[in-house]
Amino acid sequence: MNSPDTARHSGAAQDTRDEQTIAFPDLEISEALIRRFDQSGPRYTSYPTADRFQRDYPASSYQEHLARRAAAERPAPLSVYVHLPFCESLCYFCGCNKIITQDHSRSAEYLDILFGEMDMVSQHLGASRQTIQLHLGGGTPTFLSAAELTSLMEHIRRHFDFTPDAELGVEIDPRTVTPDSLAMLAGLGFNRTSFGVQDFDPRVQEAVNRVQPYDMVRTALQASRDNGFQSINADLIYGLPLQTLDSFSRTLDQLIELSPDRVALYNYAHLPDRFKSQRLIREEDLPSADTRLQIFLMSVRRLLAAGYVYIGLDHFAKPDDELNRARLDHSLHRNFQGYTTRAECDLVGFGISAIGKIGNAYVQNQHSLNAYRNALERGELPISKGFDLSPDDVIRREVIMTLMCSTPLDFAAFQDRHGQSFQSCFSDELARLRPYADAGLLEIDDQGIRVLPRGRVFVRAFSMVFDQYVRRPRVATYSKLI
Repeated sequence: MNSPDTARHSGAAQDTRDEQTIAFPDLEISEALIRRFDQSGPRYTSYPTADRFQRDYPASSYQEHLARRAAAERPAPLSVYVHLPFCESLCYFCGCNKIITQDHSRSAEYLDILFGEMDMVSQHLGASRQTIQLHLGGGTPTFLSAAELTSLMEHIRRHFDFTPDAELGVEIDPRTVTPDSLAMLAGLGFNRTSFGVQDFDPRVQEAVNRVQPYDMVRTALQASRDNGFQSINADLIYGLPLQTLDSFSRTLDQLIELSPDRVALYNYAHLPDRFKSQRLIREEDLPSADTRLQIFLMSVRRLLAAGYVYIGLDHFAKPDDELNRARLDHSLHRNFQGYTTRAECDLVGFGISAIGKIGNAYVQNQHSLNAYRNALERGELPISKGFDLSPDDVIRREVIMTLMCSTPLDFAAFQDRHGQSFQSCFSDELARLRPYADAGLLEIDDQGIRVLPRGRVFVRAFSMVFDQYVRRPRVATYSKLI
């Protein structure tokens, strides 16, 4: 007999299939509609976005926020992010903060510095260290040796109390793992893997300097399953050099055969002025804007036809995946790791350029290894940027994250929480949303705002309407929505 939860989840999967059939016949989105509403904008893993963080934010302010958390009667649970920046080779498309080296002794030195930061921050965190999420990102976390990863996890567990159901995820370059190393990661408690696949076409791989044959990726994904990882994600990137509609269709054939639990379909943002490595890509090899659009539309149709559910933005999941269950019961959240099922929590980031969020403040570490090391050697937290949210920022963040997760925005509940009418607070914004509602992407009535299924493609555009900073001169250059 099914438990109530099992029955509910089985029903959710059926509801999702029905919803797909109704909402996405050929995606039900015309090219004209996409061209009409496509624009550059943030991905909203935070609000305000990281390019709005203030430079020279004082480390003392971060300590004050940590102290307030420590004094709280019931502080939010914790999420921990660790940035491990080392890679053996340069992927030309990459915009991450990385250090290219084949000298593996550098990671041991980095860990010593990282442990110093962890010890320092932990002095201010207070006694409550309940932790529901850990993510190792990079760079290439599996650049570290088995002994180094073991030491890292021992140090993390010394400072943080993981709940039995905590998510422990690690980003993986398939070129850097074996079945034995994946077994080691499972033994350390990791239960989620995210593989950078990007594209299976050999010509495309060579053009971006990331050659990883299909069989290599298949072996790594199968080893993840064999070792009991609860969720396996695969990243794809469209818009890379030499991609065509046919070549990416073959990549999708192979990915669908591998059947990961989740798929992220990222739009490559070519910003060579910002990311020097992208200057190694021949611009004449990049697919045209029309080809990119055709690849996107074809990819969405193929993934839906293969049984995946469109979560929103550029994320897909199988119907029984917890991401989809969270979407259906409106418990989906969004943070610096992307879409998550975890409730709002405080984020502690360690390592160069790592971002944290404590209460209503964001902080970001020094970007360079030297500046990061020097701050810690002076006995200072290595903060370079930060942002203290105003009451208005907090409300706008709530609205934006609700829209990004395609969760219904209930006006009565908003008034109960904030003591003010949504319509009076955001009358201008509601007017600017009207074209999206007229196009059948949103429903707006006296009760609230609802993102319609095909509107999940445009959640970044909806969110930008409520962003009071996006219309001001910006520091960052944003990617196109599609």
